[in-house]
Amino acid sequence: MRTSSRFGLVLWAVTLGSNPGRAESTSAVAQPVGANAAALTQAAPAAANLPAYGPVPLSRWAGSIPARFDTWEVVVAPDRDEAEWWAGAPSVVLEETGTFWLAARMRSPERPKGQRGYELRLFRSDDGVRFTKVHSLRREQVPLPGFERPALLHDPVTGRFKLYACGPLKEDWCIFKFADADRPDQFDPRTARPVIEGRPLDREGVPFPTGYKDPVILHAEGVYHCFVIGVFRLERLYHFTSRDGEVWEPVGDRARSLLDLAGWHSFFVRPASVVPLGVGYLFVYEGSDLSWPDPVYNIATGLGFTFDLHHITDLTPDAPLLVSPTPGRLHVWRYSHWLWVNDQLWVYAEVEKPNGAHEIRLFRLPRSRS
Repeated sequence: MRTSSRFGLVLWAVTLGSNPGRAESTSAVAQPVGANAAALTQAAPAAANLPAYGPVPLSRWAGSIPARFDTWEVVVAPDRDEAEWWAGAPSVVLEETGTFWLAARMRSPERPKGQRGYELRLFRSDDGVRFTKVHSLRREQVPLPGFERPALLHDPVTGRFKLYACGPLKEDWCIFKFADADRPDQFDPRTARPVIEGRPLDREGVPFPTGYKDPVILHAEGVYHCFVIGVFRLERLYHFTSRDGEVWEPVGDRARSLLDLAGWHSFFVRPASVVPLGVGYLFVYEGSDLSWPDPVYNIATGLGFTFDLHHITDLTPDAPLLVSPTPGRLHVWRYSHWLWVNDQLWVYAEVEKPNGAHEIRLFRLPRSRS
């Protein structure tokens, strides 16, 4: 077992051993909405059926950690239970009152790839499991060709809600923001404006990203942080900060990814979620390997750790921690959001079904298992 894998197991024990309190973040929560009207608790197939990517079997180096994800509840279902119909990219806020708000991207197969996200759907819940749809922002209302991952934030400074999203608002992909609202069911789709945009290659050919997508946004250490995919042929991981959530500046070298394209994430490496631990942050990331089928969409999930929200240690360099236990054409386990709910770690993720549809699943991890 590699040193980084041992560190990962120790870190996992830290995350489930204490709750350091809730940071303001783009967390996600839900219960079945869409094709299924009631929540479904399900279990994974036998461990022998789990896939192995590369030379390291997924579940062996991590001990029993993947087994903690062997049961789940379906919290948001796609509008059709068919291939290429996807409910996913969850982002959730838990208010101090106990109210949960969820933003999700709904996707269908009719349009060309990159234009299939037809709606950002907002939900409300009293328990983080049973959700009711309360608002809808459709692509034609903005307008733009299609959406991808949203990021919902309850602003700790103003008390209002912020909603970010991504898509080709002008020409290239960018991060855009809607006007703040008192409640998530009040966002106005007509107010979208770009806040993080790519830039063309300069004369020296320095590879700055030409577009940005899939923001992960939180307020920590006194400022707003945005971890985002930067697109320059392939997808890499970049970091911006802001004092007000409106004007963003890159942190460090604008051309350098926070994690390298290496190991099992040699094709893509992307941000997923950030979890406060009290002694730093668990940095959840996702990626894909050059050798995997359709690595543009065949995304798996791994873990990292950071003290300062910028320098990240990769805890899973050789194999992903999580892939779909119910694979279809692919083994997608992506766009996850992790947050503390009392003494449990709740994880929301977009996961592939055997028929190629995607649903949002909720995994609830207790502090310890006997």
